[in-house]
Amino acid sequence: MVSGEFLLTALLVVLMPGTGVIYTVSNGLFLGKKASIAAAAGCTAGIIPHLTASILGLSAILHTSAVSFQIVKYAGAIYLLYLAWATWRDKSGLNFNKPGEPKNLRLIAKRGFLINILNPKLSIFFLAFLPLFVPENTTSPTLHLTILSLIFMAMTFIVFILYGLSASGVRHYVTRSPNFVLWLQRSFAAAFAALGIKLATAEQ
Repeated sequence: MVSGEFLLTALLVVLMPGTGVIYTVSNGLFLGKKASIAAAAGCTAGIIPHLTASILGLSAILHTSAVSFQIVKYAGAIYLLYLAWATWRDKSGLNFNKPGEPKNLRLIAKRGFLINILNPKLSIFFLAFLPLFVPENTTSPTLHLTILSLIFMAMTFIVFILYGLSASGVRHYVTRSPNFVLWLQRSFAAAFAALGIKLATAEQ
């Protein structure tokens, strides 16, 4: 029912370093395992609107309306630039072992959710590319599309958790160098800004 071509393509899309991966890894490095899992969960949940839109047949709207696509694209770019600014200014990541300071896991998940909602690459994947893997002779295209989407979400969650936990695993090494931590944080901020600019200037 699910082709090998879909599994391979979906895995490549999930493994490709992008905004969600950078966000999850940064949380794993700066805030630890629970934060990386919250980020992975938020990024995965951010797939749901794209999944729903695809199932409801909105692919034709975004695919034929340049205005709709541009709105989504620029909204995503603006949010990434905001995230770059917030990451650059945030000092909490420099205090790895500050006692008694709770991590706002809900906020971390919410940011991950917004990152993927405003990610046009996911819109393209779910609203245009994903339906290509639905066989023409299927009796229930909606069910088939839902299954493919759920598989993609599961792969995203697992891979992102692995990314985050791997980053968290080397966390104690980077704590020994505050200057390296600051450089790393600024690098993540620059990466978010670069992705935002690239998104805003990308052709449809």
